[in-house]
Amino acid sequence: MNKQLREAFNQTFSKEHYENYLNQFESIAAIKPGFRIAETPVFIDKSFKKLMLQAGEEIIDFICSPDFKALTEKSIPESLKFANEDDYPQMMVIDFGICKDERGNIVPKLIELQGFPSLFAFQYYSDFFTRNYTTIPDNYDSYLNGFNSKSYLELLNDILLQGHAKENVVLLEFQPEKQKTAIDFICTEKLFGIKTVCVTTLTTDGKNLYYCNQDKTIKIEIIFNRVIFEDIKNNLSSIQININGNYDVQWIPHPNWFYRISKYTLPFLKGECIPESYFLNEVKQPLALENYVLKPLFSYAGSGVLIDVTAEAIDNITDPENWILQEKVHYEPCIATPEGSVKAEVRLFYFWKKEWKRPLAVHNLARLSKGDMIGTRYNKEQNWVGGTIAYFEKD
Repeated sequence: MNKQLREAFNQTFSKEHYENYLNQFESIAAIKPGFRIAETPVFIDKSFKKLMLQAGEEIIDFICSPDFKALTEKSIPESLKFANEDDYPQMMVIDFGICKDERGNIVPKLIELQGFPSLFAFQYYSDFFTRNYTTIPDNYDSYLNGFNSKSYLELLNDILLQGHAKENVVLLEFQPEKQKTAIDFICTEKLFGIKTVCVTTLTTDGKNLYYCNQDKTIKIEIIFNRVIFEDIKNNLSSIQININGNYDVQWIPHPNWFYRISKYTLPFLKGECIPESYFLNEVKQPLALENYVLKPLFSYAGSGVLIDVTAEAIDNITDPENWILQEKVHYEPCIATPEGSVKAEVRLFYFWKKEWKRPLAVHNLARLSKGDMIGTRYNKEQNWVGGTIAYFEKD
């Protein structure tokens, strides 16, 4: 972490500037974000960036391996397996915690990965507003691998629209207005003209899917998928279509990738920045449980995670095949703020165009925390925590 930049930010911080910063986010969407926005960005030096990107490439190596699909076939619940799965995910994210290793070095550690979108549109605005809020040195950028704000939007536009008319492309979610990420849906429409549609409103005439806009029925050709189908199993009666039917539509990304690239992937991964993980039903040797966290495979945003693992807790699990034990990482409170040091996590945004051989890290978000868990739901009534953006020192 860059100590000089951190001290300069803290010295010039004012609550008035921060409030103005927050107002900019509300101005783009006429709603407040459903999550707390932190007071500060994160500044990351080139050595830490290099370690993080190297670890990301090790993970990508596995995802690109010929046997990846065979190894992850059991990750997809049979009732939620969708037809017409494509050969690659157009987008995915990898979360790295900023941690301290046994030698006292500040290093990235893999936390989770998802074959699923994140706040891609919102973070475009986050970079823009943060640059208005504070001085970002010329040798630091939130974009990676040669991308900038213009080429980032061009990339997203190419992946999401693929030459189709905007009205035939939708962002699909379940009860989108109730989601904490609703502001990102609005940002997506502002940037790309893509309407947000609730999955409960879709209709079909067999192979085609339709949505209604201003009393006009419109055929859907591409779905930008934001639905976590695992979370709506109890609401399937409100959906008019067979959700995993064989429709003439392209999913971006296909729903099966949400399961393939997930906590299910973790036990297959090895590397210096990758904590050991085990499927709970495959653990044969005794483990020092105090060194592990217990995670349900099919959960989102940290729900169901057990930090203090006991033998009794494991004995009470009736479906061990749906859980993993992951080696604990020790987040280092290395972001100095006027109210004490905080922990941080960086989520790298990876995209995969059809003509590329493998996904590429392009942009990011960061999250700050004072508690054991990073998500904003675990840091209520706190300052200097929440969602933000990381700026990486250029090579």
